[in-house]
Amino acid sequence: MNDLVRQHTSLGDSDLEWLHLLVSEWQLLSDLSFADLVLWVPTLDGTRYVSVAQMRPNTGPTSYQNDMVGHLVPRGRRPMLDAALDEGRIVREGDPEWREEVPVRVESIPVRREGRVLGVIARNTNLLTVRTPSRLELTYLQSASDLAQMIANGAFPFPGQQVDMDASPRAGDGLIRLDADGIVQYASPNALSAYHRLGLAADLVGHHLGETTAQLAPSRGPVDESLAKLASGWAPREFEVEGNDGVIQLRAIPLKPKGNHIGSLVLLRDVTELRRRERELITKDATIREIHHRVKNNLQTVAALLRLQARRIGSAEGREALEEAVRRVGSIAIVHETLSQNLDERVEFDEIADRVLAMVAEISPGRVAGRRTGRFGILDAEVATPLSMVLTELLQNAMEHGFGPGERGTVEVTAMRSGTRRDARLLISVQDDGRGLPEGFDPQRAGNLGLQIVRTLVEGEMGGTFDMLPASGQGTRVVLDIPVRAEKG
Repeated sequence: MNDLVRQHTSLGDSDLEWLHLLVSEWQLLSDLSFADLVLWVPTLDGTRYVSVAQMRPNTGPTSYQNDMVGHLVPRGRRPMLDAALDEGRIVREGDPEWREEVPVRVESIPVRREGRVLGVIARNTNLLTVRTPSRLELTYLQSASDLAQMIANGAFPFPGQQVDMDASPRAGDGLIRLDADGIVQYASPNALSAYHRLGLAADLVGHHLGETTAQLAPSRGPVDESLAKLASGWAPREFEVEGNDGVIQLRAIPLKPKGNHIGSLVLLRDVTELRRRERELITKDATIREIHHRVKNNLQTVAALLRLQARRIGSAEGREALEEAVRRVGSIAIVHETLSQNLDERVEFDEIADRVLAMVAEISPGRVAGRRTGRFGILDAEVATPLSMVLTELLQNAMEHGFGPGERGTVEVTAMRSGTRRDARLLISVQDDGRGLPEGFDPQRAGNLGLQIVRTLVEGEMGGTFDMLPASGQGTRVVLDIPVRAEKG
């Protein structure tokens, strides 16, 4: 719509915003009218109309088989559009039009804003299925007539009240018509069923909706008075009411077709099951996060006990083995700490990699600087946990065996994503500029516990590949290729 309005018309940004507000609301007018709506706006030179938006009803057959958006019509070809635009009134005169052997009643509703007519809504009703209307249909049509008059007067839509059409109740979900005093004149079967879910045992017609709603909701002191006013429909508001293990979502629309408040429309929907599932998900998420938090605490306790034991052991070899175990446990704890702060079982691994790098750098015998380039991205927990241990082992191995006491050097971790959504992969390299590999060293057969852990986790648990080779120039380079789930783009 933005492109069409800016290309063909003289409307400014504020006028365009008003049209967007109208289009966000007019599904209601279409459903209440049982009619298609097409928004026509005069072109810059005033000789034609351009259709910038279209809406089909959910409550009846369409009058247009094709999309009308973008069509241009010369002024004079559709006299009802001209009359509505020039006179600023709703035009209903004229005989039905025949489209593909279907009779269609056409009406024109001017769209007014701050005293100016911006365009015209053509309301097209398929008359092929017209029958004697029921009480529900009569209420729909009367409400549609009131809304149309409010649009023509510039009183609808309500400024600052843009509605999410997917989340808000629709006419078919449940509709209540109130008079000026808030007394129910009509309640659709769905609306009555929703109130029965709240605990209503009687009919709604003839009762004050605000007072009835406040009585059904749990007593909360001053909130009852506010709730009674909201449900009376005096202001355009959307709210929820909970009672008797039921939850209904309501939207109040004051009706002022001639400037004075004559009543209200209240759209409502039973959202009990939806809210129940949301609460279950929230509870589940909270439980999972709490489990990760407790696992992290337990791992930190284990690490503290191992660290305490390392201080008391007399053997240097035994002390070194316990300190390695402390770092392995710590790397897993970092993952669980990150998971305890997330809503799903996926983590941003860059932060974890940086923390592991800093943790291992503290124990380096030399003055080794660690850095990360590239991006790991978001990883599933089943990949993040073993990868954190693999990274710990590789960094620890590089810093302990690549550099002697007091030696300076650098260890760089590089990460890069590759592949497609179906075959996404994470390529990782850990490279140092230290002593390099011993002559005849075979990483696939080395008996070092750290390398055994790396091989087992990379090849067995993550389904990837692992290789260790001399770096170009000086030092050692370890390359990992791991399958991962693609990030959401």
